[in-house]
Amino acid sequence: MTHHALLLANLGSPASTSVADVRSYLNQFLMDPYVIDLPWPVRRLLVSLILLKRPAQSAHAYQSIWWPQGSPLVAISRQLTEAIRPLWTQGPVELAMRYGEPSIETTLRKLAGQGITQVTFAPLYPQFADSTTTTALVEARRVIAAHRLPIKLAVLQPFYAEAEYLDALADSARPYLQQGFDHLLLSYHGLPERHLHKTDPTGSHCLKGADCCQRAQGAVLDSCYRAQCYRVSAGFAERSGLGPEQYSVAFQSRLGRAKWIEPYTEARLAELAAQGVKKLLVMCPAFVADCIETLEEIGIRGREQFIAAGGEELLLVPCLNAQPQWVAALARICARVPQAL
Repeated sequence: MTHHALLLANLGSPASTSVADVRSYLNQFLMDPYVIDLPWPVRRLLVSLILLKRPAQSAHAYQSIWWPQGSPLVAISRQLTEAIRPLWTQGPVELAMRYGEPSIETTLRKLAGQGITQVTFAPLYPQFADSTTTTALVEARRVIAAHRLPIKLAVLQPFYAEAEYLDALADSARPYLQQGFDHLLLSYHGLPERHLHKTDPTGSHCLKGADCCQRAQGAVLDSCYRAQCYRVSAGFAERSGLGPEQYSVAFQSRLGRAKWIEPYTEARLAELAAQGVKKLLVMCPAFVADCIETLEEIGIRGREQFIAAGGEELLLVPCLNAQPQWVAALARICARVPQAL
């Protein structure tokens, strides 16, 4: 066995659907300064208030989508890990979660114990955001420094523009598009507007709104989550032969009272129903594995909302999960990551 491992990293999930486990998970997740970017005392107070009621509500949501083998996100991520192992011949392939188990710390220490000195670290997020990509990388580097692990990291950058990723995305949706539909909604995870402003290298780009994001280039595109979402949408639409009137983009999963990037998915669902859309397809290209945000937020609550507003059918297109074309694409993309020196 060689000494170069591939470490896939995803967000994570509660250990179970119990209120106690969900509370523990939410506390770890929400106290991350890259998720709620407020001073520690303010963040601690806010999270403590959220944890009064949110764990019971979230536990109910998790119960509605939980699989016999556990969290769908973790189970699917494990399937992806198993599927990519035969394609990564340089060493072991492991999976870690930013929150919950298996943790980044446990997994990196395990790899170091096996004599691994080189790790390609692959956060499974197509688009860049501090609350996903950055926090995972910061945690990996913290673990290596704290435990003095003899590991060098090579890091997979957001792969929103990779042709293999976009091809796999289009291929996965083709059977659903061929069934006929009135409209396709591409629903991405939302972010507070201030997160875009913090990562904007110009200091002014993201103040101009979505129209500017659709034209972003260079350093702005490299760091703008919203711009990368629009770039994925355009690449997907081109490969799928969709005209601009056949699809739209929205952002889901708001939390708190801060201004989040718009349009909001829940508002868009109501608008589309009011406009006479009867059969709606929804894809969630911010996620590569189905999870509570896709299966419950869109597949259950979103469907109920759309039908209550006058729609007839909402069909959730599955994420890439462990589909063979995606597995092969991810292996090729990871193999091209420059090795750390």
